[in-house]
Amino acid sequence: MLDPHRAPDSGATRVTLLTEGTYPHSHGGVSVWCDQLVTGMPDIGFDVVAVTGSGREPLAWELPANVREPLSVPMWGPVPAGSPPRGRRLRRLLASYEQFLTALLDPGAEDGFASALYDLAHAARDGMLSPALRSDAAIRILTGVWNRPGLPTREAGPTVHDAVTATGLLEHALRPLAAPPPRTGVSHAVSGGVAVLPGLAGLRQYGVPLLLTEHGVYLRERYLGYRTAPYRWPVKAVLLGFFRLLAEETYRKAALITPGNRYNRLWEEQGGAAPELIRTVYNGVDPAAFPHAGPEPAGPTLSWAGRVDPIKDLETLIRAFAEVRAQLPTATLRLFGGTPRGGEAYRERCEALAASLGHGEAVTFEGRVEDIKDAYAAGNVVMLSSISEGFPFTLIEAMSCGRATVSTDVGGVREAVGDAGLVVPPRDPSAMAAAALELLRDPRRRAGMGEAARLRVIEQFTLRQTVDTFRAIYLDLAAHGTATLSAPAAETRRTTGQFSAVVGDVAEAARLRQVAG
Repeated sequence: MLDPHRAPDSGATRVTLLTEGTYPHSHGGVSVWCDQLVTGMPDIGFDVVAVTGSGREPLAWELPANVREPLSVPMWGPVPAGSPPRGRRLRRLLASYEQFLTALLDPGAEDGFASALYDLAHAARDGMLSPALRSDAAIRILTGVWNRPGLPTREAGPTVHDAVTATGLLEHALRPLAAPPPRTGVSHAVSGGVAVLPGLAGLRQYGVPLLLTEHGVYLRERYLGYRTAPYRWPVKAVLLGFFRLLAEETYRKAALITPGNRYNRLWEEQGGAAPELIRTVYNGVDPAAFPHAGPEPAGPTLSWAGRVDPIKDLETLIRAFAEVRAQLPTATLRLFGGTPRGGEAYRERCEALAASLGHGEAVTFEGRVEDIKDAYAAGNVVMLSSISEGFPFTLIEAMSCGRATVSTDVGGVREAVGDAGLVVPPRDPSAMAAAALELLRDPRRRAGMGEAARLRVIEQFTLRQTVDTFRAIYLDLAAHGTATLSAPAAETRRTTGQFSAVVGDVAEAARLRQVAG
């Protein structure tokens, strides 16, 4: 059993956080979690390798003294410097790339994925991979693999445009392989996917143990996203094959996996992770920083907080609100949170939906709020409408503020809420509206539920517990390359509902692998 109160090794422990699109360049749940870790452990030094968009993103957080200047790895910034190899080295690289692509598309060749990936990593660190993937030879190799007898992609008639598109997307996705891998201490990937690539390289080259924390299920979110992506099936087959095999390699190689909820654990086991190396560590908040929100608004108000993003499914929330307002004409819906770059069209679509339903004046997009507690205090009921979540910060923060909640049954939501909130199916406006109306019409029940929610946070989901647990993990991994946590008894229990939901999702994922939308 790890001892979270054990004295640290006098500054010897160093942790490299591996992030994608989050800390320290944006706000949001995972970024908050990263900030909590680094500020909660001033005795441990942190480096950050941050996969970003353009590489020009400003810091969104004030870095504490124990965090060195982060290294930004832009996936969509300027073309990386370097030149392709020549002669024998070029032939070896292209052979590895062909093996890599074959593994993505041919179930019988998946065993070749890992060795090919690490060959590509070596070329990337020498500045040769990106130039090679921008060559005509890379296009020809993909076209050749697609058209091999027996592969379903051949029947889809992939075009040269498909090959250019898929190769370009892979080139961008593999850019993190060029980042200097961690050489000492512990690598801590705070999501799956491309953020893990430098950590896998550091493990392979220098033996640096890799810790993986998945808040949401990265692979599941890729399946959801690619259902509506504007690519033909051969392109989706390549990219989804990459994300699936990368997830499986990560699960196999991680020294410890610490999902933010038990739902994620089942996905990780399905992906090949050893059950004994998975331990749930819940997100936590400081109840003193999120005290009781105080009096409710005078009129019936639903509030929501988060980033304006399709995965938050604000369209279902707006449709549910329209049904609420049919029963309570004075109701309002207040939406707090920023719109990430590139998400403007989604926000406009949501605003247009509210207007088309006749409730545009009652739905307000209020942007980022200086103190997030004000967002929770603004509603009689706090809503969460996501189609995918890990263990959502906004939910436990609202619970800490003593507000009743209505949430969708995704990820770790049920684990967070317990009996202290109402949980409804995702993408079901009528069920969401019915739950909201139930609470808006019953002040006594709202108050009791809010008090139970705050008590649940204080007893089970405090920041101190989270920080102490990860400090102990870091110290054990740095010292021994392994870490052990005693699993709570509750973690080993799988309700029929949870298991059925995961089985359904995994079945859906299998279908998506076959038809890719």
